Amino acid sequence: MTSTTPVTQPRPHLTHEVFNQSTPRVDVNEYDLNPVLAEAVTRHDAGWAEDELRQVGALVGSAQFQHDAALAHTLTPELHTFDRWGHRIDEVEYHPSYHRIISAAVAHGAHTRCWDDPQPGSHVARAAIFMLFGQIEPGHACPVSMTHAVIPSLELQPDVAALWVPKALSRSYSPELSADKASAIFGMSMTEKQGGSDVRSNTTVARPVGAGGPGADYLLTGHKWFCSAPMSDAFLVLAQAEGPGGEGLSCFLLPRVLPDGTRNVFRIQRLKDKLGNKSNASSEIELDGTVAVMVGEPGRGVRTIIEMVAQTRLDCVLGSAAGMRQSVAEALWHARHRAAFGATLADQPAMTAVLADLALESEAATVTAMRLARAHDEDADDSERAFRRLATAIAKYWICKRGPHHAYEALECLGGNGYTEAFPMAMRYREQPVMAVWEGSGNVIALDVLRAMTREPESVAAFDAEVNRVRGTHPVLDAHLDRMRRELAELAGLDAAGAQRRARRAVESMALALEASLLVRFSPTAVAEAFIAARLGDDRGFEYGTLPVGTDLQAILTRH
Repeated sequence: MTSTTPVTQPRPHLTHEVFNQSTPRVDVNEYDLNPVLAEAVTRHDAGWAEDELRQVGALVGSAQFQHDAALAHTLTPELHTFDRWGHRIDEVEYHPSYHRIISAAVAHGAHTRCWDDPQPGSHVARAAIFMLFGQIEPGHACPVSMTHAVIPSLELQPDVAALWVPKALSRSYSPELSADKASAIFGMSMTEKQGGSDVRSNTTVARPVGAGGPGADYLLTGHKWFCSAPMSDAFLVLAQAEGPGGEGLSCFLLPRVLPDGTRNVFRIQRLKDKLGNKSNASSEIELDGTVAVMVGEPGRGVRTIIEMVAQTRLDCVLGSAAGMRQSVAEALWHARHRAAFGATLADQPAMTAVLADLALESEAATVTAMRLARAHDEDADDSERAFRRLATAIAKYWICKRGPHHAYEALECLGGNGYTEAFPMAMRYREQPVMAVWEGSGNVIALDVLRAMTREPESVAAFDAEVNRVRGTHPVLDAHLDRMRRELAELAGLDAAGAQRRARRAVESMALALEASLLVRFSPTAVAEAFIAARLGDDRGFEYGTLPVGTDLQAILTRH
């Protein structure tokens, strides 16, 4: 018997009604939403760049730029060793989104604007632009950073600089390899299989074509274990020079295309399958009679290329700070748009404490990074140069090392959404460790700090003067500064092995002193006091969200 009772059909579309999810964080101005960065730009004499910074802030905050960033990390570079006819071409193909991103960064001078227009605040303006682009898409920042950093090394060889510096200063970008290009992107390759950070053990050989010496052509043969951005137009590399023009480890400029238009020998053996930094190709290369020109003095290759390394270390700090800003922005956005147990997440006391702690770390990193950028301007006096020598290494160690856990905690704020590739936090979590590894991982940097303290004692005096500008303003900070001085005095009395064992502790102490002193000088009282209590005080915790009782959480979060 058939029933005549009407059956109510289910309405499956009701299960797809979306509520209690955050709205898309797109079409925002990342500069205007970041008062910590904007204040630093004005404070450090780069207010003249604010109009362009707002343009960049709107660009990187746009839906299209964010979509390009996601594509660049999803449709990753692909190596083409041969063309379809069997000719060796050694080319890496990038998705067009990557080229759009790096083209925009170059157009706004994220690479070399501080060299092209030197004035007070030039490095600050360039740093802010670099950070805004890197906040959304960090992979392209590698070749942009190396192009910025190569200028001081190139200028040690005037004839080479005359040809290549104008190309590096260009605001145009072209991905094709050509000798006729008016622009150039630069890379760097020092690391070899057997050496790692011990670059003096490099086995790549450089044989002179003629008499040899600075500015002369050499033929290089060897294997480089890491070569980032292999489609760059030229690279600085290290090799053991032979011949009467000078022997020993020397620096060379290696072009991908020779002046007659033929390809230089540059065999890309494979692309590295990296944890993160997916949009940027990193490779392993073979050189076999590869033409390169010596830059700087024979046998002084490390001294020549260290100029480039110093600049890229600063960019590691800038990149880590930019990543922290993205982490805080995404976590706060989610928490302010999602409710649980009768209130938005941002208003839940436990979450408020975590968000404020993350914001505190981000502000300390940004304020420190921008102070270092100002110290790199051309008007820096001897004291500023001594300060930046030591402080850059200290910040590179500490801020870059804080990045990965900071990204993880921010990811956790988004819950399951943060763990998916649909949101940017998974990318950022994989990205942050590269800044700690690139240009010297923790032990390398800590040992470099020891080296600077021993060989350049004026850097210690300059650093001490900087952090002690605020002495007398906060008893907990004063106690930390006293403790730091005792630690450094004890360190100076140790043998080499003992100093190495204590190096990390000393660098951490100095980094916290620098961050705290800068927050006292430049940030609101609530921010500075919270940082000092949470990072230096007896009540400090080991996880984010354990800020001392009485911390003005809302005053901290309002700035982010």
